[in-house]
Amino acid sequence: MNKNYRQLTENVRARLNPDNIAIQKSFADELATLTYSDVLVYIRTAMNSPEPEYTQKSKDAGERVKEHLSKELKDVVFKYQGSVMTDTHIKGYSDIDLLTICDKFYTYDRYNIQQILNTPEKKSKYYSTSITKMETENNNPSYSGDSLLDLRNIRNDSERILKNVYTVCDTNNAKAIKIRNLSLNRDVDIVIANWYDDVSSIINDKGDYRGIQVYNKGTHSKENSDFPFLSIKRINERSAESNGRLKKMIRFIKHTKANSDQEIKLSSFDINAVCYDIELPKYQYLSFYDLVPIIYFQIKNICSDQTKADNIISVDGREYIFRGDSEKLNNLKRVLVEIESVYLDLKSNLVK
Repeated sequence: MNKNYRQLTENVRARLNPDNIAIQKSFADELATLTYSDVLVYIRTAMNSPEPEYTQKSKDAGERVKEHLSKELKDVVFKYQGSVMTDTHIKGYSDIDLLTICDKFYTYDRYNIQQILNTPEKKSKYYSTSITKMETENNNPSYSGDSLLDLRNIRNDSERILKNVYTVCDTNNAKAIKIRNLSLNRDVDIVIANWYDDVSSIINDKGDYRGIQVYNKGTHSKENSDFPFLSIKRINERSAESNGRLKKMIRFIKHTKANSDQEIKLSSFDINAVCYDIELPKYQYLSFYDLVPIIYFQIKNICSDQTKADNIISVDGREYIFRGDSEKLNNLKRVLVEIESVYLDLKSNLVK
């Protein structure tokens, strides 16, 4: 074997369980049946999630921030985003993103909606109910207030409130306030944003299809739209259909990246897309070790077939991950090298 799987497993355990708390009995019992094989123990451990106690502390830290802000802020709603919300995080000490969303106004994709409504060829591609929803949105009165001022006020008020509560409160980042809850030993990123609706959001009655625009206090502007809630919904639903197998694959790639001696610049957003692209029937009922070949061949196909790479799309369906980005594809090739080694060692081990 090329890798020291016992050391790699210890690296994963230290990441998942830094306080060395007792692991769930079912997982411990399963590992006990694999002790004859270092590579199997490594794979299974790298697919596991942090113990629930860790994740709960991250969520509790977010809830305490929300409590402090909600006492003073008006016309806001709170939502969470990120890997903790899909249980695909790989660190026991994971931070959490708390979105503080201004509820006084929202923006929408006026240009594309009007293009559809005013172009018969485009309009004919939509059901009449969808056209009605777009017409209603287009006819709604515009917000008469100053949306950027609203966002800046929320940011300034949030900074003031949190500085009075938390000893560690960093307000230097233009897009987020970072606090540390010392008693829970967790960081929380507080992000100020507003709602954003594109065509898909409007015709699907908004909800989890809604996007956000993050406020940048450095430029006093709104960032490009992002759609975190649809991604969370889709990953959770697809993983439920596979009894957690989708999330196991995502975690395995994340640990592979973290264990590599090379710097691998791939985000959770990218890794989620790579795994979500795999057709559910290919892995829906497989054992954990059979997921490794699935991951390996998926990444190999992306790296060797430019057409395949160009068509990998984000979980929310709005962004092509590798199209026109050769550097990101090169980073995926570094992941492939790491996983190929595990795949070959696993294959050799199972033949014995």
